[in-house]
Amino acid sequence: MNTRDITASLTTLFGELVNGASREGGYMLNPGDEGLLRSLDKVTADEASAKTPTGSSIAAHTDHVRYGLSLMNRWAGGDDKAFENADWGASWRKTTVTDGEWQQLRNNLRGEAIRWLEEMRTPRDVNETDLNGVLGSVGHAAYHLGAIRQINQNARGPRDGQAKVESRK
Repeated sequence: MNTRDITASLTTLFGELVNGASREGGYMLNPGDEGLLRSLDKVTADEASAKTPTGSSIAAHTDHVRYGLSLMNRWAGGDDKAFENADWGASWRKTTVTDGEWQQLRNNLRGEAIRWLEEMRTPRDVNETDLNGVLGSVGHAAYHLGAIRQINQNARGPRDGQAKVESRK
């Protein structure tokens, strides 16, 4: 199969998650929501390093998403073994960050997200496993955005009543 028929939807949904929704509304986020990247910019390094009762932190979630996107980018670049030796556990070990490390981690996530968004714009032949991975990358980003927002209210999107709700027919 080829992603040609879903490329526009993939990039719309993933782009909205990482870059935010318009004031008129979106599909994944509320109208005017800033999305993942700008939400993380509102979190300090100390806040990003605060551990939850499960031992994770916003820094760990951020590094985990960055790592997953780096693997997707490697795969899209032709590395058919990108996931073969993936160490998902390592992506959860970066639980605390200094100010400089937090800035670098956000920059690295931004770079991987922008690169993946561009890769998704390129139609490609995929098998079912690959397609599930591409589709899953959107859901994965959405899950972690929600988890980050549960950890720290500074990363929240617009509150009820702050943005015009778009009606869909």
